[in-house]
Amino acid sequence: METITSNRQVELDGLTEVESMDMKALSPKYRRLNIQISFAFWGGFAAIIALVLLQPFFDLPTFFNEHAWIAISVLLLLMIWSVIYHYFADPKKKYAIREHDIHFQTGWIFQKRTSQPIMRIQHIEIERGPIERKAGLATLQVFSAGGANHTFEIPGLVHEKAIELRQFILDHKDVREDG
Repeated sequence: METITSNRQVELDGLTEVESMDMKALSPKYRRLNIQISFAFWGGFAAIIALVLLQPFFDLPTFFNEHAWIAISVLLLLMIWSVIYHYFADPKKKYAIREHDIHFQTGWIFQKRTSQPIMRIQHIEIERGPIERKAGLATLQVFSAGGANHTFEIPGLVHEKAIELRQFILDHKDVREDG
């Protein structure tokens, strides 16, 4: 094992050009699914309040009658915002797998890219909830060595692609450059 005896400044002008990565988009089903969930979730709450407000079986307190339309309006605004967000933000989520590292990019307004060396991956999981299973999608969770929580996850992958990526990472996580 080599001992580090210095930590000199690196001149930024002398660094080589960073190669561009071919970032892959998530499944188009992912955006459609998120938009449908937004409509169902926020619209469902608004519909329940409207049904309670308009029901003829019993009288509601005055306070509820006065504020129900405000609550419905707020819920509908949240639904519209959520739909707009997913419409524009979900296509910005992309991933790349290279020989020695994995990357995930997200963000509509503020972009963030997380990178993880494959050799530092402790384990990797495929997560699928009932809605994802119905849509044929999966989320790939990457756990880093030394961390209890996952380093990052790649949602919205076609299930077969998630299995492929998981197997590629498992096959390559012990490969050393010096070999």
